[in-house]
Amino acid sequence: MLAIVSEPGFSLEELQLAARNHGLPLETLRDAITPVGLHYLLIHFDIPQVDAPAWRLRLGGRVERPLELTLDELRARPAHTHAVTLECAGNGRALLSPRTVSQPWLAEAIGTAEWTGTPLAPLLEEAGLLSDALEVVFTGLDRGVQGGVEHAYARSLPLTEALRADVLLAYAINGRPLPSQHGFPLRLIVPGWYGMTHVKWLAAVDVVAEPFRGWQQEDAYKIHRSEDDPGTPVTRMLPRALLAPPGIPDFMSRSRFLVAGPCALVGRAWSGWAPIERVEVSIDGGARWTDAALDEPLDEYAWRGWRTTWDARPGEHELCCRATDAAGNVQPAEAAWNTGGYCNNAIQHVQVTVS
Repeated sequence: MLAIVSEPGFSLEELQLAARNHGLPLETLRDAITPVGLHYLLIHFDIPQVDAPAWRLRLGGRVERPLELTLDELRARPAHTHAVTLECAGNGRALLSPRTVSQPWLAEAIGTAEWTGTPLAPLLEEAGLLSDALEVVFTGLDRGVQGGVEHAYARSLPLTEALRADVLLAYAINGRPLPSQHGFPLRLIVPGWYGMTHVKWLAAVDVVAEPFRGWQQEDAYKIHRSEDDPGTPVTRMLPRALLAPPGIPDFMSRSRFLVAGPCALVGRAWSGWAPIERVEVSIDGGARWTDAALDEPLDEYAWRGWRTTWDARPGEHELCCRATDAAGNVQPAEAAWNTGGYCNNAIQHVQVTVS
């Protein structure tokens, strides 16, 4: 179980994690596609060293014809490219109180890239699923200790999700081969789901007839409201809108300063449950809301741009934005606390001084 702390200071362990992993600078929300070097990263263990010519993807388990494929063989198969938004399930963890001791994300664990790869479903069909197939387990080459348990990073998907046409075995990002930190030579992309699902450095795909009980599936990434709560699994991304902070920042506080007059407010909004259909903006901390204009959709599972013009008047202002998706899910003012600090999609607040 993760440690919970109520004091404001961050531990050395949290600082070590923050130094290894990085978020998206929010000013780059102006970009529809995130440059590779600015896309958020969460690396649980060490980045594996991979000998690409010797690497093979093994697909087995409850199938009639196990497969073993080289990277060139995967690249030779039909290729699809999708713009997909990925968000870490722990995004916003550092803003919850009491705080879970883990990667101390604020709001920047997000990014949208164009992922290229071959669909998983035809490979599963080619292997021949047996009648008792229930889940598909994805195992990476990264290995370490978490929760006192040594294990390779592995996650599973229900068979119905694994067979979706848009689930990719991706070998390229934004038109380039995957860099090491993003999972070279191959990673999983499951549009709509939080980032823990998108297994990097993929080595094995195993079809199983029973629920997978690996540590990252059974012990991590569950919403526990208390220590005694058995928890519910984290799956799809909750609706969220983020604003690209206007003006210029103070170095330490990141408070914003700008000159009075018309000011363009822009940002991005996304949900893993349904397309974004509304974004609202407030300049007074959420007391009053107005609708922003939405950009044309980028892709089915990519964030959607939004924009509005604010006639900035001198004084102190608190800018907010909130998203609503087509399933009726609305971003909350405050997120419900949980022991892992997961799925905090509370409304963003940006302090602005207008002179």
